[in-house]
Amino acid sequence: MSFESSAFVPVALGFFGLGTGYLIWGPQELFGFPLRPTDEEGARRLDRATGVWGLFLPGLCQVVTGIILFIGLTWFQVFKGDPALYMAAAAFSAYGIHWFALGWNRFGGYDARTNAGMSVAFTVISVAGVVVFFGAGAWPVGLLFVGLTGVYVSDFFVGIGMGAAEKLLGLFHVVTGLWLMYLTFATLLNISSGWSLPA
Repeated sequence: MSFESSAFVPVALGFFGLGTGYLIWGPQELFGFPLRPTDEEGARRLDRATGVWGLFLPGLCQVVTGIILFIGLTWFQVFKGDPALYMAAAAFSAYGIHWFALGWNRFGGYDARTNAGMSVAFTVISVAGVVVFFGAGAWPVGLLFVGLTGVYVSDFFVGIGMGAAEKLLGLFHVVTGLWLMYLTFATLLNISSGWSLPA
């Protein structure tokens, strides 16, 4: 059984989910908004709210995108001709699963120091994305992976207890989140309306 190639690559869903997560978590790290309550119950409610967003937007949206890409590339081979989509499938899947862990840890109020080790692994996959996408001539997505690399390098220093690095992490979250919103917008218009925005 064979299927025709599809132009409807679902990457906009993954971009949107991750960008939404970054635009929720980043302002808290960078600007202190929403302000973290000083009482334990208030802080707990804020952690639960941001944890839920982490689970369902960057977590679920990216996992769904990664699964569809892997199935479309391997089982049905409907996304032919662009080997860089394999990198996208791996990245969306890995980042989505890691957002399930991040969201769950925030929701439960668990120790974030374990993010230091996680950030080393995700720096590796982010740098791989930089190499793959710039090498494939997809500079807008390559630029996204530059931002992701900045996120995970910053997150390493936050994880080992350098509190000042949280502002840098927040900056990378906000800037990369805004770039993800551009990629979402451009990808949707390119696929749905025949535009040719860089994406």
